Amino acid sequence: MELGSVVQFLENKNILVTGATGFLAKIFVEKILRVQPNVKKLYLLLRAADAKLASQRFHNEAVAKDLFRVLREKMGGSLNALISEKITLVPGDVTCENLGVKDSNLVEEMWREVDIVVNLAATTNFDERYDIAFDLNTMGAKNVLNFSKECAKLEMLLHVSTAYVSGERGGLILEKPYYMSETLNGAPGLHLDREKNIMEERLIELQAKGATDQEITLAMKDLGIQRARKYGWPNTYVFTKAMGEMLLGQIKGNIPLVILRPTIITSTYKEPFPGWVEGIRTLDSLVVGYGKGRLTSFVGDRQTILDMIPADMVVNSMLVAMAANANELASDDVVIYQVGSSVSNPMRLNPIQDYAQLYFKKHPWIGKDGKAVKVGNITWLSSMACFRRYVAIRYLLPLKGLQIANTTFCHSFEGRYSYLRRKIKFVMRLVELYEPYLFFKGRYDDTNTEKLRMAVREGGIDANVFYFDPKIINWEDYFMNVHFPGVVNYVFK
Repeated sequence: MELGSVVQFLENKNILVTGATGFLAKIFVEKILRVQPNVKKLYLLLRAADAKLASQRFHNEAVAKDLFRVLREKMGGSLNALISEKITLVPGDVTCENLGVKDSNLVEEMWREVDIVVNLAATTNFDERYDIAFDLNTMGAKNVLNFSKECAKLEMLLHVSTAYVSGERGGLILEKPYYMSETLNGAPGLHLDREKNIMEERLIELQAKGATDQEITLAMKDLGIQRARKYGWPNTYVFTKAMGEMLLGQIKGNIPLVILRPTIITSTYKEPFPGWVEGIRTLDSLVVGYGKGRLTSFVGDRQTILDMIPADMVVNSMLVAMAANANELASDDVVIYQVGSSVSNPMRLNPIQDYAQLYFKKHPWIGKDGKAVKVGNITWLSSMACFRRYVAIRYLLPLKGLQIANTTFCHSFEGRYSYLRRKIKFVMRLVELYEPYLFFKGRYDDTNTEKLRMAVREGGIDANVFYFDPKIINWEDYFMNVHFPGVVNYVFK
């Protein structure tokens, strides 16, 4: 694979980006503006009722963020002019035909001008309502593809998925596509039209019963988990993303398609500065809970490999994949890149707890009372059976006692009892959702991705600008000096 300058490739390109205010999308946009201000146009699709609200949202959720600090320092007073010239905000919605864009002139302009479409629109909530996840992650992918087919100059569609469409498979997981109706457990009967009908029938049934909004939300969340597990996926998020991939492969026609599957995305490694993160994700919620002194026990296999990759490395891999494949793919090709670290620089669960303990002893969390929180050793529970026994003895038995006392004393402890019951139920559901990743036995093959890395190294032109080789990461240094400080900084903002 030969690769020229990625910076030169981006010059005069028109790129449509969906989900433009999402975590990765903002890093993607900032990177392009910083390294190639001569990009012709970035069309940024975001949910908004009109252009004015789209502008407000993009400013508040992107440009005003610390993420754009380096670009602001570099550009000075000319940043606003650059954004005004290079960015066209597109109010819309990927769940709708023509991406929900109401301005017909803008639609025609994009069909005429867009060279590359990058689909980053998604909900990443494991426990999302089935109807919302299906509309965004599955049907949204279809709508983006159909829009791409109308783009006269289209060089490729880059669809960002997740490596965890593989479910709970062990061993080496290859960079292979999933085909329509394929299931992870071999169960027959997976058809998108049927899933859509089941979802709609459940909604009609709930509405007919006069269910509240909260009851409908809970029921649709349960339905998503139920349908996912029926076919071998652990949660609604990865199930709907897998169906989105299947749908793209089935209806792509002659559209050059690249699917990029990152693993667990963490804070930036280096650019625009180390440790930028937004939102508290799976691992981070546990780290924060530990730092605050609230997490004293943990369930998981200490030898499990947590496949992580910093966000700026994901964005760099996207940009290199674009440059390497634009106008190079045969019309029937689907190229898949798995972007992670489990093969080339694996990180196990056990050291992360050691790093967290060391970090919060050196930099203790300051509680609301102004006092430093002391952290101790974690009680490790090596199986879900151990976890359930631990919860039963430590929490459910005392809760039962509180229930009896509450009944005996005329519901005097009703508030306390209800709060603890909800908390235990929430924790149990959370652990069940994340269980597959705490005992994960797979590694993600990245042969295709390594070819991209080799092309960057051999080309030499942009090697320091578009780095995404996880072998350069010293995990202890990254966690202690980059990721943990970044997460703590985000929480305290």
